[in-house]
Amino acid sequence: MTSKTSTLEAIRGEVAAGKRFLLTSHVRPDGDAIGSELALAFALDALGKHVEVVNRDPVPEQFLPFPGTDRIVVASRVTGEFDAAFVLECGDATRPGLEGLERHRLINIDHHAGNGMYGVVNWFDPSASACGELVFELVEALGVPLSTEIATHVYLAILTDTGSFHYSNITPRTFDICRRLVEAGVVPETVARQVYDTGSPGKLRLIGALLSGMRLEAGGRLALLYLDAELLRQAGATYDDTDGLINLPLSAKQVQAVAMFKTEQPGELRVSLRSKGSVDVRTVAERHGGGGHRNAAGFTLETDLSQAHDVLVAQLTAALDGRGDA
Repeated sequence: MTSKTSTLEAIRGEVAAGKRFLLTSHVRPDGDAIGSELALAFALDALGKHVEVVNRDPVPEQFLPFPGTDRIVVASRVTGEFDAAFVLECGDATRPGLEGLERHRLINIDHHAGNGMYGVVNWFDPSASACGELVFELVEALGVPLSTEIATHVYLAILTDTGSFHYSNITPRTFDICRRLVEAGVVPETVARQVYDTGSPGKLRLIGALLSGMRLEAGGRLALLYLDAELLRQAGATYDDTDGLINLPLSAKQVQAVAMFKTEQPGELRVSLRSKGSVDVRTVAERHGGGGHRNAAGFTLETDLSQAHDVLVAQLTAALDGRGDA
């Protein structure tokens, strides 16, 4: 058997042997996290399993209308007993931020480079455009029919983790899976409009403020965005309204990479990175304990922007130049 086949067989064995399963993903869940969790939850439901989905942070507002989001429990600790816990798109077992998770048999399903292979079963495939692709293949391996609910969540995962089909992590497999999802009842326009076209007036004001304060470095190839609580307050926006805004500068031909610096509280700096083509921002994120993909990555630093700004700009400029020595 191939490694993929043997891994899927091992997961099938865990599912067949168990009755109660926990599903979780990383803190501040994105579309791939939510979509992967709920697609797998619906599949396990179909097999008659008891399923609980637990995340440390709430579902972002734009995803709330999707089926099953009301079943996601927001908690900081795992309570109850489970035969196994599926940890989706997490490089290590600490990424969900859940106390007590380590007590369970962990099934690790991920596509991010640098995965720690921490599970009793590890399915790691960095060639997948989204964790949702792996969940799709698992659903097939479990013999569960592709319902509209399952298909919708897999499509949500792929749509968001490819930057609405902008990133370089897309493969022929991605579009073949999406074809199957549409055949199962997904309406791409409906999903896209819910994700991208349901913002608030505050979000519009925030876009204007962010772009007004944007700086260009590295000869205009690097765009820098700055976000803090005061800017949100002035715009009448929330942190949920920031989703996807980092991609806006990439619409300019000259801009090849973007960094968004988010200051939510003193002494903590969240950095989100995006890029085009061969510009690898993941290498910068990994140097600071983060991760992601070549064109989409991020990390958090326990420092202030003023202390980290120039170093990060130098490192991102090096990435733009194809160097890793800054």
